[in-house]
Amino acid sequence: MNTLALHSAERALRASAPHALPDAVRRVLRQHYGARSVDVLLADYGQTVLQPVGVRAGADDPVRIAGTPAGRAFGAQEPVTEAVADGVLLYLPISVRGDRIGVLGVGFAAEHRPHDTDDTGDGAGTVADLGEIAEMLGHHILVADRDTDLYLRARRRDRLTLAAEIQWQLLPGHSLARPGYALGAQLEPAYDIHGDNFDWSASADDLTLTVTNGMGQGIDAALLTSLTVNALRNARRAGVPLADQAVLADQAVYARYRGESYVSVLLMRFERATGTVDVVDAGSPRVYRLRAGAVEPVPFEPQLPLGMFEDTPYVVQRFEVRSGDRLVIVSDGVYATASPSGETYGEQALARAILATRLVPPTDVPRAVLRELPGYRAVPDAEDDALVLCLDWE
Repeated sequence: MNTLALHSAERALRASAPHALPDAVRRVLRQHYGARSVDVLLADYGQTVLQPVGVRAGADDPVRIAGTPAGRAFGAQEPVTEAVADGVLLYLPISVRGDRIGVLGVGFAAEHRPHDTDDTGDGAGTVADLGEIAEMLGHHILVADRDTDLYLRARRRDRLTLAAEIQWQLLPGHSLARPGYALGAQLEPAYDIHGDNFDWSASADDLTLTVTNGMGQGIDAALLTSLTVNALRNARRAGVPLADQAVLADQAVYARYRGESYVSVLLMRFERATGTVDVVDAGSPRVYRLRAGAVEPVPFEPQLPLGMFEDTPYVVQRFEVRSGDRLVIVSDGVYATASPSGETYGEQALARAILATRLVPPTDVPRAVLRELPGYRAVPDAEDDALVLCLDWE
């Protein structure tokens, strides 16, 4: 381990202006590791390409995630080496607590190729050292997002609609991994989403998931969902029980829209010690469970969407998850999508897609399921948002 270089990297990132983090990493890797090129690539909102931060001659084109060394590093969350004519390129995943952000690409001449282990006795840099620096960079990028648009712009392959801008600012991330569980989620169409949303909050004792679907289209749906998500967060952060969170959010939506607009919500609280799950099912999101090689829907007693009527009461239902269970939560834009013959995706095709991805990590399942939709639906263009969230319980 090159302790001096790691300390130097941390000091450089802390001292750097928010927009200058790539330059800070570039200086450290050149000075301490002999790197000749350093590029920061961030995944776009659609999770299809890696986009370079800033502009560097010859490196400003996006890199596809599918079928490229950089994409393999992003997907597998492991370092990947690519041989080039006069050296090597090393791709290191940039992630924070399981949330995959992008890839750090570092180029070396052949004589400066990094070691898999530090067995040279001279403190030379290792792949593990470089991976730690990539992780440092990820943490600093998340903090820097509060003060600069540089990294948010790099995540955009196309221009977001205003509705999508509102929705993406509400999201906690694309994925999360903690001891005992891992999850991933994706929204489509990524650059033109309307009312679908997801949220989560983790603590030492529990995990809370929320899947939201605001009625309507465009900015109206986005504003409705924004009100709902923030009302639920406000109640959750006040320590209010799950059913009362739904009650308070219902009151907030009804006070604003008087029943003319309402929101479908699925609230789930997982108790980490026991696997007990409290649920409030107030609308259209559905849950499918993969257990012992079989996929089945998890039914709940439906309750009214939030904001439909004044002073609606909500009650908690309960079920349990076991070690090895996979839950896939989908919006109506997924399970209600109809084929040319009229069969909805949720009748059989969704179960086949979940089974086909049983060996895929939960971070990749949403994209895999959503890739099937365009070829299944009766019309070429999506008529509704599509949301998929996958949770593995260990």
